[in-house]
Amino acid sequence: MKGYEALRESAAWIDLSARGKIRVNGDDRARLLHAITTNHIDQLKPDTGCYVFFLDAQGRVLADANILCREDHLLLDTEPETRERIFAHLDHYIIADDVTLEDTTARAMTIAVEGPRSAEVLTHIGASVPEANYALVPWGSRIVARINSTGSPGFFVFAPVDEKPTLIAQLGIEQADAEAARIVRLEHGKPRYAEDITDRFLAQETNQSHALHFNKGCYLGQEVVERVRTRALLHRRLMAVDIRGSTVPAPGTRLTAQGKVAAEVTSAAFSPALARVVALAYVRTEFAQTGSIIDCGDMQATVR
Repeated sequence: MKGYEALRESAAWIDLSARGKIRVNGDDRARLLHAITTNHIDQLKPDTGCYVFFLDAQGRVLADANILCREDHLLLDTEPETRERIFAHLDHYIIADDVTLEDTTARAMTIAVEGPRSAEVLTHIGASVPEANYALVPWGSRIVARINSTGSPGFFVFAPVDEKPTLIAQLGIEQADAEAARIVRLEHGKPRYAEDITDRFLAQETNQSHALHFNKGCYLGQEVVERVRTRALLHRRLMAVDIRGSTVPAPGTRLTAQGKVAAEVTSAAFSPALARVVALAYVRTEFAQTGSIIDCGDMQATVR
């Protein structure tokens, strides 16, 4: 593991070039995405963005994405595991729309700069940094967006793939590897699609309210989202959980409270800085409050 301390205490860069980058062009691009995602795409202005879910008709989460609005297109930033699924999903709903899709993943890179001093690092090398979450600013042939992958303060830099060596040299900071980034992500309780969020779960169960807009009108899966909201049908919520000790439970491990199953772990790791296991788990609603105590074998877990 490398870059862990830098990521927590100063800044480090993370290679996220495997993340999908899908460019959506055409006059109907916002209308299409507005109709098949959970957030308010029609109100996006150039150089702003948002986080969205793609749902199926049963309200389950097919994928998530960051959507960034440019003057002449929308850029979708996706997990590597869902790039092809999202592309096919969008293509399926293009009928008579003026929309074209372009997968630019192979020719564009994504480098994240994350940690408490990430803004300082970018400013020092001449980049402007956006102030609002999901906002972006051009930087020559690059784009800097206020998005993070770990829950730390951070930015994604999108750039042509041939600029990678130059950008890394400019940054002058340590690289954080995937293990370090994952531990910091779990320390911050930030979920990741394909680990903590899958198509098993309803939108509200993921506890990611910033992905949802309740006044935008109809969209695919909206009826289920509204039914859960109005009828209080939520039975579990994704929560951060701290577990005493160093034994890391496997995904799918069930935690108990008061003699019954209270939670199911989705991902976990040992935190060297906190000297305990940090995890994410779907917690039954009656135990989904900060400070609730649940059991993990011989160890005690606390919801946070």
